[in-house]
Amino acid sequence: MNTTIYDVAREAGVSMATVSRVVNGNPNVKPTTRKKVLEAIERLGYRPNAVARGLASKKTTTVGVIIPDISNIFFAELARGIEDIATMYKYNMILCNSDQNKEKEIHLINTLLEKQVDGIVFMGGQITEDHVTEFKRSPVPVVLAATFDKENEIPSVNIDYKQAAYDAISHFIEKGHKQIGMVSGTLDDPINGYQKFSGYRQAIEDAGLTFDENLVAIGDYTYDSGIEAMNTLLEAKIKPTAVFAATDEMALGVIHATQDQGLSVPDDIEVLGFDNTRLSTMVRPTLTTVVQPIYDIGAVSMRLLTKYMNKEEVSDHIVVLPHRIEMRQSTKS
Repeated sequence: MNTTIYDVAREAGVSMATVSRVVNGNPNVKPTTRKKVLEAIERLGYRPNAVARGLASKKTTTVGVIIPDISNIFFAELARGIEDIATMYKYNMILCNSDQNKEKEIHLINTLLEKQVDGIVFMGGQITEDHVTEFKRSPVPVVLAATFDKENEIPSVNIDYKQAAYDAISHFIEKGHKQIGMVSGTLDDPINGYQKFSGYRQAIEDAGLTFDENLVAIGDYTYDSGIEAMNTLLEAKIKPTAVFAATDEMALGVIHATQDQGLSVPDDIEVLGFDNTRLSTMVRPTLTTVVQPIYDIGAVSMRLLTKYMNKEEVSDHIVVLPHRIEMRQSTKS
């Protein structure tokens, strides 16, 4: 049978209230009594019941994290940033995989709330009105990481995705490229699709170039879709001399599809990715990419959540972190 607080109290010859004060770090316990209780805990192998403590304090020191796909290197690094800060602030973490499925996401939000988490960090694709309704209805704070709602009502941590894409295309334009392709996510996706595509198109139009929809192909953020999208671009009448991919994983597919056609990266086609995941240094040539501080987005999201959970003052609920372009071998110097 599990050792109970009653067993410890009897072993130490003190009240259960005294054991509770020791376990919870209450300073109002005599050093000799504290030592006696700790020795009893050690002898009996007592482990405090987190559920019972949570019921008493109305806090479980547990946060829920909803992530689209933990096998994706982007989300894995983001989750690591969340976990490190959660540990620093002595929170446990329940990690849930949503597969970017709306029904599953809503279900997971409610499941975590049923488990009495103290807060939720949510990562996903499209934030719908149904999501926002659930977030507003939540009795605990919710922070969005690497995603946002249209009205910016829910606290979030991101970079300026549109500006980052604009900067990437402007880099190509400054080097004299006029046929610049893009491998985009679906435009239903507010970040990898709409925001990055908007930055791409605006940079082209601001430079006085003509937007050509034949230079845009849609992928689903995976390596295989990058290959398929690039093959589509290479079959067009006017072939791109430079390609911007909305994710690093798709950019790897772009590079390999180009090489499979007997073309050189960067001599024939320059390639620029987005995220700066570890994949960018694993491919040859190494990938020039927009640096999105993935770990930092996770870490700052969790820190923001701790502020809400501890009722600290929050000056701005929308956090935008800086970005930059890391030059490597897939583009010419």
